[in-house]
Amino acid sequence: MSGLADRRGAEGAGATLNGHGSTGADGGRYKWIALSNTTLSMTMATIDASIVIIAMPAIFRGIHLDPLAPGNVSYLLWMIIGYLLVTAVAVVTLGRLGDMYGRVRIYNLGFVVFTLASIALSLDPFYGSSGAMWLIGWRLIQALGGSMLMSNSAAILTDAFPAGKRGMALGVNQIAGISGQFVGLLLGGLLAAVDWRLVFWINVPIGIVGTIWSYVSLREIATTKRAKIDWLGNVTFGLGATALLVAITYGIQPYGGHPTGWTNPWVLGGLFGGAAMLVAFCLIELHTDEPMFQLRLFKIRAFAAGNTASLLGSIARGGLQFMLVLWLAGIWLPLHGYNFVDTPLWAGIYMLPLTAGFLIAGPISGTLSDKYGPRPFATAGLLVATCAFIGLIFLPLDFPYWLFATIIFFNGVGSGLFASPNTSAIMSSVPARHRGSASGMRSTFQNAGMSLSIGIFFSLLIAGLASQLPPALIRGLTAQGVPLHVATQVSHLPPVATVFAALLGYNPVQHLLKSSGVLNHLPAHNVAVLTGRHFFPTMIAGAFHHGLVIVFTAAACMSLAGALVSLLRGKQFYYEDEPGASPVSPQVPRPSPAVHETPQLNAGTTNGRTPGASAPVAGGGAAE
Repeated sequence: MSGLADRRGAEGAGATLNGHGSTGADGGRYKWIALSNTTLSMTMATIDASIVIIAMPAIFRGIHLDPLAPGNVSYLLWMIIGYLLVTAVAVVTLGRLGDMYGRVRIYNLGFVVFTLASIALSLDPFYGSSGAMWLIGWRLIQALGGSMLMSNSAAILTDAFPAGKRGMALGVNQIAGISGQFVGLLLGGLLAAVDWRLVFWINVPIGIVGTIWSYVSLREIATTKRAKIDWLGNVTFGLGATALLVAITYGIQPYGGHPTGWTNPWVLGGLFGGAAMLVAFCLIELHTDEPMFQLRLFKIRAFAAGNTASLLGSIARGGLQFMLVLWLAGIWLPLHGYNFVDTPLWAGIYMLPLTAGFLIAGPISGTLSDKYGPRPFATAGLLVATCAFIGLIFLPLDFPYWLFATIIFFNGVGSGLFASPNTSAIMSSVPARHRGSASGMRSTFQNAGMSLSIGIFFSLLIAGLASQLPPALIRGLTAQGVPLHVATQVSHLPPVATVFAALLGYNPVQHLLKSSGVLNHLPAHNVAVLTGRHFFPTMIAGAFHHGLVIVFTAAACMSLAGALVSLLRGKQFYYEDEPGASPVSPQVPRPSPAVHETPQLNAGTTNGRTPGASAPVAGGGAAE
């Protein structure tokens, strides 16, 4: 097989056909250029998915808007979730366009769009709700640029690296992307402490360098095939996925006296309407000659199992950073002497062991999976993450930090062990011409899982708080002299306001009692107790822990289910195209002169070859 790779490398003036790596005049340097450039882009794109979370208080102060005032919570939610929503919806279409018009071309355009949107965000000229709408609108455009980068980076790497080295390359790239979500928390707090506009300006020099670098150094390796754009598929998928994710976003908000919005007719309509639209989308794609979403790729066992495990793993870990920030900022840090205004930044700092686990385990797992196959590492990673979630369930709210750091470190190790071999297995299992589409599909499952996770985790947490927080509030407030009718009124406020107050670094009790003016009439001692560092964490501890147990139990179950799916993926499998063969279209054979191959690819077995088609390579290690 190595001789075959060498012959392919000699073709096309140094460019390698069908993703077997660059072995031409550059001496193999191209693959490292591709890895470093795509790692830069993935880090930049994913940092921006989380950088605004810790910077949110400074951003809203900068535009003179109270995000917790009635009617303003939507601005807050869209600032957090809007970026994830666009990346979940757009990556499939952009990956497919990469297959049709060139992955590097779409990727380069992503750098340009991302950089221009970052400049526009930095120059927000408005205040109040207009300023918030400016930020949300350009955040969505920035997410579009990020989607162009995400959807094609894995395909560019798969084209550039030989099969036996993809695990390492995709591992570095994937872990850079995942760890970027946690680096963004810390970076957002540090930059916002100086000026909130720096949160967006930081992307501009990186984007300019990345744009020039990618334009000069990256080249198209895979053969592109122009085709008609699947407009009907694009529209039905976009509308369906958007309706579903928007409904989940608004399901977090209170409605009609309920702590969440799951009884809101618009939310229910979005859930059922979005699901119906996605069913229609699947039916359309199965009967389209050039579909946007290559559903027939799911006949490949390694592809189907990898994406399903990725979705379950993303749901398990996607909302984790929010839960940990809330835990640290709302309870643990105040109990240990930190002011509420400083807790979001310190929460990001105290979560660094989680990032360290990703960074250590990812490249090691990717390299070893090239030799021993992805199944043991991907499965073990999700099992380690499951154990870490169970550890968080039994961790007391006022924990010793070394124990907390150890548990979240192993949670990061588990996710790092899983991410790189799983991505490599997915990308190596599909025909070369469909790698852009496959990369987009992989990103869709991952990003949609994160959006679902945030909606599910917040809803479970708020549901847990709603059942236990009101009586705790009444007892605690009346004990400090707050009139019963005021305490009762405050206890019936939606828990989401209390949760977001802690997330944003506000003093929650001060925020809850602000509108009543009762703090102006209480003795100074009682005011000091109510607005001190210990009152709120002590009062909310029981209800919050109840919600956390529900959340982490659900995460453990999702992670365990993902491990079981990963175990069923089979042995390592490579789908490689023969030199000179036309790219394979994974379509069901039709009674026509043109014969298409159906990829009935059972990982762990070596299928026979279809004349003029492709040769699947299977085995426990790399194809050599």
